[in-house]
Amino acid sequence: MSGIEQWFQMNMGRLIWLVLMTVLALVADRILSRLLRKALDKSQIPSASIFINLARVLIWVAAIAMVLQPVFGINPTTLVTALGVGGVALSLGLKDTIANVIGGFGLMLGRVIQPGDLVTVQGVTGTVHDITWRHTTVRTRGGDFMIIPNSVLNTAALTKLSPVSESMITLEFTAKASCDPDEVSRDILARVTAATADLELESQSPLVKFTGFSPYGRTGHVLLFARPGVLLSTIRDKAARAIAEGDPHYLVEDGGSSDNVQE
Repeated sequence: MSGIEQWFQMNMGRLIWLVLMTVLALVADRILSRLLRKALDKSQIPSASIFINLARVLIWVAAIAMVLQPVFGINPTTLVTALGVGGVALSLGLKDTIANVIGGFGLMLGRVIQPGDLVTVQGVTGTVHDITWRHTTVRTRGGDFMIIPNSVLNTAALTKLSPVSESMITLEFTAKASCDPDEVSRDILARVTAATADLELESQSPLVKFTGFSPYGRTGHVLLFARPGVLLSTIRDKAARAIAEGDPHYLVEDGGSSDNVQE
């Protein structure tokens, strides 16, 4: 016990300095993270965690540098030199990580995307949830999270969508050639609107567009717009059921009809 007490007495100043710098770093980490988050929300710079994480890394690097010499007897200059010698080998092993970090800053500083944007990337559509130092997280309507490396996102084709286009689905139908297009449009709109009233986007009502002709009659599309959080397959199913229950006078049921033959 005397040896332990003697060691504590000899290193008391170092221990106090180590604890003090650790506490200061923790406090600075929390305060700076909150202030930076508020500043990013008020500025034109996208509010992504990559900037906050970089600031936190700088705080802890500074804290470690301040305790190396007094506590551990390590000269920071010597450590930096050693890291510089091994930097080439380290960069080769971490080239993918470095590419992701640079790609993340490129996306942020170039304002290509930011949290809250609606995007389509490699066939996946969703909302950008966050951009970290390594990857970008995209949340789909179904609640799934797609993790995309920043280096891939920085080179892949990306489409930014408006809320209307992101929520739109297309449902095809075929009406008999002998039917009245205006009557078909009104009837389909009435059926679809009643069936999807609790699912459709409030700012955009369903639309009916005739697109051409086929051997079976007039072809068209019903454009539906789903509310945020509603699966596109759900509103498509309700609309399809409503159309299927329509008047067989104008809807083709068995792939064709004798009414389509013109004499």
